[in-house]
Amino acid sequence: MTKPRVKICCISSIAEAHLAIQYGASALGLVGKMPSGPGVIDDTLIQAIAQAVPPPIATFLLTSETRSEAIIHHHRKVNTSTIQIVDALNDREYDLIRNALPTVKLVQVIHVIDHDSVTEAIEISAHVDALLLDSGNPNLAIKELGGTGRKHDWNLSKEIRQSVTVPVFLAGGLNHDNVRQAIEWVEPFGIDLCSGVRTQGKLDERKLNDFFRAIEG
Repeated sequence: MTKPRVKICCISSIAEAHLAIQYGASALGLVGKMPSGPGVIDDTLIQAIAQAVPPPIATFLLTSETRSEAIIHHHRKVNTSTIQIVDALNDREYDLIRNALPTVKLVQVIHVIDHDSVTEAIEISAHVDALLLDSGNPNLAIKELGGTGRKHDWNLSKEIRQSVTVPVFLAGGLNHDNVRQAIEWVEPFGIDLCSGVRTQGKLDERKLNDFFRAIEG
């Protein structure tokens, strides 16, 4: 079994970015304006962190925009290497984003709720570079678009991973106690987490160490 890539999300400073990289993160999540959830920072700081991160570390802009033009505009303010679309893209106009930002990778979040999520993932996988399977719920009055700290049904995530050809990141309630089980069952390309390596919202060096040791097995 190949060791998965690790994306540490909700990065809130250049210092946190460097700490996550020091422990082994290959990607960092930078959270733009959201209707709910942790880790939101302003676009100026997202741009500063993205500029400070050395290659080949990937920087993900988490955007809640749902129109392609708005996503393009958001990205041009921050210049990350990757866009993580956390809500459904209206009309699925991924090609418009690709044409405007040809060097930027596109990752679509699938909120794993039921078997309809599997169908959605298979359909969307043809248009993006990767999928990220999370435990939010965009159908609530105040949308949950990630950062819930909850697990979802890994059986559904495994079915998605087996049904698509693009890389799959697994998120949602992961920590050093359950990450080996998640990796062994779902076999994702990457692992994504926020709250599992934080204490009172701050990146916790001890939890980072425990988490990466757990991944090593």
